[in-house]
Amino acid sequence: MDRAKTPSAVNQASWLPLRALSGWSVKDFNGDLAAGVTLAAIAIPEQMATARLGGFAPEIGFFTFVAGSVAFALLGANRQLSAGADSTITPLFAGGLALIATSGSPHYLALAAMLALMVGLLVALSGIFRLGWIADLLSVPVTTGFLAGISIHIIVSQLPSLLGLPPESGETVRRIGEIGANLHLTNPWCLAIGLGVFAAGQVSARIPAALIGMVLATLGVVAFDLRNRGVEVLGALPNGLPIPGMPTADFQDAQALVPLALLIAIVVMVQTAATSRAFPPQDGEAPDLNRDFVGVGAGSIVAGLFGAFAVNASPPRTAIAAQTGGRSQLSGLIAAAIVLALGAFGGSLLANVPQAALAGALMFVAQHILRWQVFAKVWRQAKVEFALILITMIAIVVLPIETGVAIGIGLSLLHGIWGSTRTAPIELAQVPGTSVWWPPSGSSPGERHSGVLVAAFQAPLSFVNADRFKRGLSDLIDARNEDVKLVVLEASNIVEIDYTAAQALIDTIRHCRDKGAVFAIARMESLRAQAALTQFGIADIVGAERIFHSVDAAIRSLGPWKPQLKKQDNMP
Repeated sequence: MDRAKTPSAVNQASWLPLRALSGWSVKDFNGDLAAGVTLAAIAIPEQMATARLGGFAPEIGFFTFVAGSVAFALLGANRQLSAGADSTITPLFAGGLALIATSGSPHYLALAAMLALMVGLLVALSGIFRLGWIADLLSVPVTTGFLAGISIHIIVSQLPSLLGLPPESGETVRRIGEIGANLHLTNPWCLAIGLGVFAAGQVSARIPAALIGMVLATLGVVAFDLRNRGVEVLGALPNGLPIPGMPTADFQDAQALVPLALLIAIVVMVQTAATSRAFPPQDGEAPDLNRDFVGVGAGSIVAGLFGAFAVNASPPRTAIAAQTGGRSQLSGLIAAAIVLALGAFGGSLLANVPQAALAGALMFVAQHILRWQVFAKVWRQAKVEFALILITMIAIVVLPIETGVAIGIGLSLLHGIWGSTRTAPIELAQVPGTSVWWPPSGSSPGERHSGVLVAAFQAPLSFVNADRFKRGLSDLIDARNEDVKLVVLEASNIVEIDYTAAQALIDTIRHCRDKGAVFAIARMESLRAQAALTQFGIADIVGAERIFHSVDAAIRSLGPWKPQLKKQDNMP
C-alpha cells in the first residue's frame, strides 16, 4: 500500500486516532515484530532502573512504559517514536517531589501521579493549540548542559548501589563527599555486577545486551549465593495490574506542583520535538510535532490515572525501533504487551535481580545522554555558548534540579534576546554594475550615490533593539559629510515590528525630516511587518508612494535629482 498522501488527505486525517498505524500492511509485520521484541528487551531493564531512580517500585516503570506506548500509538503521529519512563525527566521530578514528600511514601506516589496528569494536560493542550514553538525555548548548548547535569545526578544517585554502599540522600555535592569518604567499604561483588552490566550495554544498540547482562547477574546471585555476600536484590514483585483512579492529592498539593509541571512539560516538549525531527516520516511528510505532543501528553495522563509517573519520548529507544525494522507503532504495542505481561504475571522472575545491575544499566544511560561531541564542537566554534553549557550543567548539579532547569531556560532566552540587541543599522553600498545593495567590505567597498543613504537592519524590530535602531540610523545620517537628501531603509530582514519599535521608527523618520531628507522603505517582504506599518500609522507617515519593492526603484523615484518628490510633509 502506498503511504504517500495528498496534502488535503493529510489535513482530513490529521486528528484521527491510530494515525501512526495508517498505511500499515501485512508485509510490515515481520519488521514490527522484530522491532517490538527488541524494544521490549531494551525497555525491561531500562524501565525498572528508571523507576528505581525516581523512588518507585520497578513494576511502576513497566506500567509507565505501557501507558506511554499505548497512548502514543493511539494519538501520536510518528511511526517509530517510543514513549515511556525516561531518565531525563525522572531526576527532575524526583528532586522536586522530594522537597514536598518523603520519597516512596504514599503521599509521594500520589503527588507523582498528580504531576503526571498535570504534565500530560500541559503537553497535550500545547499540541491541540499548536504551540510547537515552545520546543525551541531551549538552545542546543543549554540542552547539552541540562543533559550533562542530569547525567551527573544519575551517576551520583547510583554510585552507592554500584559500590554496595549505604544509600545517600541530600544535595548532590554533599553526597559526592560522603561516597568518597566510604569508598573503602566498596563491595567487590556489587562493583563487578554493576560494571559488567554497564560494559554489556556498550556492545551494540541492536542487541539487548543490558538485559542479557542482567539475566547473567541474576543467575550469578543464585549460583554463588551472593545475597549472603552483601549483594542487595529487588525481591519478588507483586503480580497484577494497577487499578485506575484519580490521585488522592488535594488542591494545595496541585498548586505546589504547578511550577514543576511547567518545567517538566517544557523539557518533554523539547525532547519530543528533537526525537520526532530526528526520525521523520519516511513518506516525505514533515514531522507533526503538535500531534506528537498530544500522543506523549496522553501517555502521561494515562500513566497518572494508573498511579504511575510522567512519560517522555526516548531518542535511544526510538533509534532502536527504527534500526531493527520498525515500520509503525505496532512495534511499540508489541513491546508494551510483552512488558505488561512481565509486570502482571512475572514478578517472581525478578526476585533475585541485583540492585547493582540496575545501577549499571542507569550508568550506561547516564553515559549515553552525555553529548561529548557537542561539547567539543561548541568549544571549537562558539566559546560564549560553551559557557552556557557549563553554567547550565553546574546550576543543575549544585542547585535543586528544577531551579537549574529554570536557569537554563532563562539563559537560553536571554542569549537569544542578546543576539537581537547586538544588531545595529548598517550602511549598504551598490555592487558595481548590478542592482544589488550589499554591506561594503575592504575588498569590495561598493558604490554610493551622492545625497543618498541606504541602510539596513538585519533583525526583527522590537523593544529589545528599538533604541539601538533609532540611535544607530540617526548616527549614520549625521555622520555623512554631505547633506543626505534621501534615506532608504532596506527592510528585507525586518520580519516584525512591535509598538515600541514603531515609535522608534517614527522618531527616526522625524529625524530625517529635521535634516531635510526624504525617508523611504524598500523590500519589506514580511507580511507581518507590512501589517505593522498600517497598524501603527507608519504607512501614512511615509506615504504609499515612498514604499518600494527595491532599493533601485526608490532611488530612481526619489533621488536628489527629483526635487518635486523630496518634500515629506505628511509627518504628524
